[in-house]
Amino acid sequence: MIVAGAFAGTVGLAAGLGLWASGDDGGPAGAAGQPSDAGNAGASTVSGSGGRAPSPSRTYPLSQAPRTIPAVRSHTAAHGPGWRPARGKRVVVSDAGLADEGRLIASELGLTYAGEKGDARSGDVRLELNRGGGADPESYTMTVRGGRVIISAPADAGVFYGTRTLKQEVRGGSAAPEGVVRDEPAKPVRGFMLDIARKHFTAGWIEARVRELGDLKFNQLGLHFSDDQGFRIESGTHPEVVSREHLTKAQVRKIVALARSRHITVVPEIDSPGHLGAVLTAHPELQLRNAQGVAASGAVDISKPAAARIVDDLLDEYADLFPGDQWNLGGDEYRALMASSPETAYPQLAAAARQRYGSGANVADLTTGWLNDRADTVRAHGRTMRAWNDGFFRSSSVRPAADLRVAYWTGKEYGARQPLEYLSAGREVVNYNDEFLYYVLGQPNAFVYPTGQRIYEAWTPRVLRGTQAVPAKYDGQILGGSFAVWCDLANSQTEAQVAAGIRMPLRATVQKLWNPGPPKQSWARFKALADRLG
Repeated sequence: MIVAGAFAGTVGLAAGLGLWASGDDGGPAGAAGQPSDAGNAGASTVSGSGGRAPSPSRTYPLSQAPRTIPAVRSHTAAHGPGWRPARGKRVVVSDAGLADEGRLIASELGLTYAGEKGDARSGDVRLELNRGGGADPESYTMTVRGGRVIISAPADAGVFYGTRTLKQEVRGGSAAPEGVVRDEPAKPVRGFMLDIARKHFTAGWIEARVRELGDLKFNQLGLHFSDDQGFRIESGTHPEVVSREHLTKAQVRKIVALARSRHITVVPEIDSPGHLGAVLTAHPELQLRNAQGVAASGAVDISKPAAARIVDDLLDEYADLFPGDQWNLGGDEYRALMASSPETAYPQLAAAARQRYGSGANVADLTTGWLNDRADTVRAHGRTMRAWNDGFFRSSSVRPAADLRVAYWTGKEYGARQPLEYLSAGREVVNYNDEFLYYVLGQPNAFVYPTGQRIYEAWTPRVLRGTQAVPAKYDGQILGGSFAVWCDLANSQTEAQVAAGIRMPLRATVQKLWNPGPPKQSWARFKALADRLG
């Protein structure tokens, strides 16, 4: 039986949240707690969730911690009815800069957005900035007391994450439990990367993923939009390289704006000097060929200045489209360096290396120089850059730029190096471990679809390669991780199948990036919680 109570007329709200909310005193055990008549200790004097003051003789059990994904870091329990949404209750903010966060949570919970207000009413949700010096800008405190909710943080990102916790509390248990949540992420990089080059994903599908990522407190969305199979974003400088199925710039701007409203940075990637097959289809004169004239798949000839010019044109163009502070330069799987003797197989590259770097230079030096030159182009736009770990070549004369972060994905590449080589050199690393975090369509090359359970039970951010963790002393250099969808066999799954397949892996990944240490609940309970939260 659904009790109307304070929720009369809120059917639309309940349907939108994927739940039915009960009346004033119908909170489920484990959320705000049911009132009890046993004893006087902890008797509540705050206003009830429906705006009525509880009876002086009524007591409430001690609240239980909210059950959310990711789990909150700390909850101080208290006696009280908690808070639940009802039509007519307000969302107020302390600062005009929180209007986006305020309007969003108000619309999600069926509340009234009242803007900047200094008064306090029973039932209010108040969002405020405390601008505490030195605090993590993604941290927040949420206090449920006196029939009200206060979400306070040093920056709007933290306030936003507090509203995600509140939304999940209501969705999972119909009420926010009494007490104080203090929460912050363990890792500053919590990412999802999508290969839209090999498979065209519609703008609407990507937007749906952005909303999902935001609710889970992810903060980066990688878009790999150029590869051998396609170039998927409209271009003004080189329209000839763009595939028939692609996103328009207007669609990308909408995705970027939606992501920004969820405090998600979009990280673009134009991979080079390999994985440029779509560009080479329009510019075959730039194709890398070996001494016998055989084309190297997807690779441009980096001895040709025109190859650098076209890539730099594209990097400059898309810097305006993606205003975030992050960029992925790629750099992986350059075919020339997969040859047993690159200098013999590609004499033109060897000659160019010697001409630029001296008589002892080799093809790895020239390739590292290419990566550094592209870093110079992107750095001019004020970006922080990363490159795939197999783009950091063993090179005798040239070192990769000092500010490049390592996107560590594999230990299977030619001349593979252990993660410790990068960490001991002082590099910062983002974890893309292909043993756990690679969802490769069609499962080619011995890949298998990762499961949320395996990530939840066996992976941590320190597990960079295979299944072994690097020493704890390097934890601070591991900035976080990113779950990745690669579309090697693009037609193996539909968009809907991809969304379903990554649902639990995404939740397991963010749990391990937000909350350090072993999870406190079993996988079965975690999955049941995810099913309840939707």
